[in-house]
Amino acid sequence: MYWCKIAQTDAEFDAIAQLNYETFVEEIPQHEPNAMRRKMDRFHHQNTYLVVYKGIELIGMLAFRDQRPFSIDEKIGEVEQYLPQEICTKLCEIRLLAVKKKYRTGRVLLKLTQALNAFAYEKGYSAAVISGTTREEKLYQQMGFTQFAPAVGAEDALFLPMVLTRQQFEESLQRKLAKESYTFYPGPVKQQGMILYSELSHRSQAFEALYKRMTNRLLQLSGASHVATLVGSGTLANEVMLGQLKEQQLGRGLILTNGEFGQRLRQQALRWSLDFDVIELDWGEVFDKQHVESFLQTNAYKWLLAVHGETSTGTCNDLEVLMQLTKRYDVKLCLDCISSFGAMPFTLKGCYLATAVSGKAIGALSGLAFVFSQERAKLSPTLPAYLDLANYQLGTVPFTLPAVLVGNVESALQRYPARYGQLQQRFNQLLQLPFMHNQLPTTHYPMIVTLCCPEALASLSTDLKLNGLFIHSDSNYLCQRNLIQFSVIQPDFEEAIARLHEILCFYEQIVSA
Repeated sequence: MYWCKIAQTDAEFDAIAQLNYETFVEEIPQHEPNAMRRKMDRFHHQNTYLVVYKGIELIGMLAFRDQRPFSIDEKIGEVEQYLPQEICTKLCEIRLLAVKKKYRTGRVLLKLTQALNAFAYEKGYSAAVISGTTREEKLYQQMGFTQFAPAVGAEDALFLPMVLTRQQFEESLQRKLAKESYTFYPGPVKQQGMILYSELSHRSQAFEALYKRMTNRLLQLSGASHVATLVGSGTLANEVMLGQLKEQQLGRGLILTNGEFGQRLRQQALRWSLDFDVIELDWGEVFDKQHVESFLQTNAYKWLLAVHGETSTGTCNDLEVLMQLTKRYDVKLCLDCISSFGAMPFTLKGCYLATAVSGKAIGALSGLAFVFSQERAKLSPTLPAYLDLANYQLGTVPFTLPAVLVGNVESALQRYPARYGQLQQRFNQLLQLPFMHNQLPTTHYPMIVTLCCPEALASLSTDLKLNGLFIHSDSNYLCQRNLIQFSVIQPDFEEAIARLHEILCFYEQIVSA
């Protein structure tokens, strides 16, 4: 198996120096031989090395560098004088492209090309320049490079100034994404089937029947008495839920936060000028029943707001405990179930209000938001019409609702209850992967796994991208805490985890050597 990563260990740098010697001293006589048979590049400490492995053998490499002057600048002058201005905003240079002789096949070249494009795209380079040897001109052209200045150098070692633009990065990456990549994102969910009902009006009888089927399935799955369907994200669903708390003037509330999305609920509640207290825990910490009860015992609260499945850490807050406590103290329980709904079976019968979306665990297209309730809302004279829950409980669809999305959700819901078992099985598979001992110590639910990355895994997210495996790691709240996540909800999970497992087994041997 061929796979790529960014070099980071001493053993990798030694293998790079050896390959550098074999290629640019023994094969292409650019430097003097030495007894150590190692050649350290003069820009070594400025280089980022992208290497390709066969199993655990380093068989190829190239180096990125974006500090000026480039080595090609020394040969032809500043490259900007030959290139269009629009591609010169963020240039990098690629050097030391080398592959061991017995591995110079199309498969290795393709792997290096894909990794090169993914890395350049990831880092936002506008173009990459390279001095390509004339003997390997076809190879560089296959990678997407084009010559932009006359050849330079001695007759037996001519070099071609060549460039690969961001547009070429993007076109290549899009092809790569379409054909040879897998995601472990917790949403949106890749769709593999046909997209139907694009021509269906939301005022037609056919749509009414489709909408009713979706609604009935949602109610059956949730145990709620009513569900409102809106075009929008989970944030919109939460706004509608909080708008009801404001409109009904229920009094003081209590908000529980132990992650990013609990904090977002808190900020939304502030914008609605709700009256509330907060129990705030560290990320991933589990709420203690007695601690929460000590607040509710005061009888100072009329509602409690929390996130059920906290996506930012993979924490599952105990729904049964919250239902028991809120029932005991006659407090209305309001839940953000955006990530947990569809991930595992539970009932919302004990919830006053709850929210969910289409593009998470149930595996449908993103775009629909759901608000579940046990009671009918009353029309408000003050709430914006689009945020008034009562508008969605009048028996008709109040605003444009794309049949494409409704049909897609209705189709996805047909996979239940079998999908619960599928997601749990996938979750168990994730837990068997290398590095899972780095999980946050929290209570999980079968939708997502969160890892805290030690130094050895600092480049794991980027390295996986080089191999067409995209994990959840780019959100600011994850970057700030050095967290990465793997979700189980994508339709091609089985193929993805097989590839991920193979790479991680090799990766573990490399980074722990």
